[in-house]
Amino acid sequence: MDFTFLPTNAQAILSMTWQDYEPFFNDLESRTLEESTVDTWLDDWSALACCVDEQFTRLQIATSQHTADEELQKQFDTFLDDVQPAIKAAGLQPEGFEIQLKMMQAEAEIFSAENLPLLAEEQKLANEYDKIMGATTVIWDREEKTFWEMTTMYSYETDRTVRERAWKAIWDRLYDNREAVNALWSKFMAIRLKIAKNAGFLDYRSYKWKQTRRFDYIPEDCKSFHAAIEEVVVPVAQRVYKRRRQRLGIEATRPWDREVDQFGRPALRPAKTVAELNSKALKVFEKVDPKFREYYQSMMDNDLLDLDSRKNKASGAYSLCYNVAQLPFIFMSHTNTTIDVETILHEGGHAFHSFESAHLRYHQKAEVYSPAEFAEVASMGMELLAAPYLTQEHGGFYTEEENARARISHLESFLLFLPYMALVDAFQHWIYENPVEASDGTKCEEKWGELWDRFMKGVDYSGLEKYKNIYWHRQGHIHTDPFYYIEYGLAELGAVQVLGNARRDQKKAVADYRKALSLGSTVSLPELFATAGAKFAFDADTLKEAIDLMEEVIEELEARL
Repeated sequence: MDFTFLPTNAQAILSMTWQDYEPFFNDLESRTLEESTVDTWLDDWSALACCVDEQFTRLQIATSQHTADEELQKQFDTFLDDVQPAIKAAGLQPEGFEIQLKMMQAEAEIFSAENLPLLAEEQKLANEYDKIMGATTVIWDREEKTFWEMTTMYSYETDRTVRERAWKAIWDRLYDNREAVNALWSKFMAIRLKIAKNAGFLDYRSYKWKQTRRFDYIPEDCKSFHAAIEEVVVPVAQRVYKRRRQRLGIEATRPWDREVDQFGRPALRPAKTVAELNSKALKVFEKVDPKFREYYQSMMDNDLLDLDSRKNKASGAYSLCYNVAQLPFIFMSHTNTTIDVETILHEGGHAFHSFESAHLRYHQKAEVYSPAEFAEVASMGMELLAAPYLTQEHGGFYTEEENARARISHLESFLLFLPYMALVDAFQHWIYENPVEASDGTKCEEKWGELWDRFMKGVDYSGLEKYKNIYWHRQGHIHTDPFYYIEYGLAELGAVQVLGNARRDQKKAVADYRKALSLGSTVSLPELFATAGAKFAFDADTLKEAIDLMEEVIEELEARL
């Protein structure tokens, strides 16, 4: 067959059915593979995989943009039910394909025809979760407000009474979702246990480890990282919260006190509109590297940014790539707070990863297959590499003093995130080590509360325990992308090392960063980190070096206030 007949425009890709795809899969399966033909076979497979992936991505994005659109949901469900591509790796290894072959072998090992309808059903449950969260709104001063609009209010409003009222309003609303989310959770667990069993694994974690291609570390390494964070970071986080409490002049740091400016200054408002956000982001990216401005401009020109906040739009933010078009798409919700700046830099890093690795010949080598632990170095690294250019002097968002404020808040968020990351990851290990107990949402609430008290010291939840115990309900990864979270912590450790390199030589640090992004998934995880000038590690000593660096930078910035 002529694989150049595969569609290349969005409308044609979205209209593909299994009947359209099947002849291409049959052709690939029927070919005799030998050394002289394997490259052509892989080129054709890449073209087909790109088409299937782009159809899924376009439908996934559309349903997150419009969670109440039943017709879009039906179209996505049809894709999940009818399009069941299943390809097994051949026993040949073209030059430079070692890592990809390992990935393909892992995919073949976990494949089970029995799981195809279960995987489709799991995705439908994920869509249902997004629908519940997307519809989580409250009436505030006679106006309907989204979850993110309320989060912005209780995070940045200077009036503490208003912050408390806003926090309780949205968390009461989230608590109203409790039964629905817990019921959905039981369904997630039942399906995941069946998936693991059908694939021949003793437990879901083992299945997921193989599925996520975690070739370079084991569960015990994760637990070592949890312990290192408890030892090194939790005491630092307590100091940060204590300093915040003292500066705010309050007796205890409550949940609605965690983000507000410590000196009672009004919240920073870096970009009133999405247009302003884009204009300033473009200038910041140019300062980091002119190529990044070029990439971002192409996204603006091709309508590849959905940044406004609206009802029936899924929560969260992401960057996904249309693999046929070889163009990424960024999704977030504008709030006119520092979160917008951090998010556009973060998702921009992901998008630039897609651009930088687009030159690789095979789809299986591209950014979409890059280890998530390094993909997040791309995003978090961009946040830190761009930090010197966020001032108005460079066309950015802030005055010098405002930039110091924003960067202090940002680095403190990095510090405070690590204990939360350890909590989320430890919780997921407990879930899949105790699947029967963890299938009960109320039991999960109890365990979550216990682990919260281990890692999240410094914030007073007294009298609010019922809200604390359902906090995992709003952590979408647990529900829709299990075990995806430690990647952020490992990547943060890598990104802070990139920051250390940039403080010594910004130009070289950016060049090393770009070189690592351009490798896609062609080398191992430790090699990707090393190319970016970082060490892939779980130990307390490496972690302490990173934490010390962040505290040092925070101290320098505070001198500018």
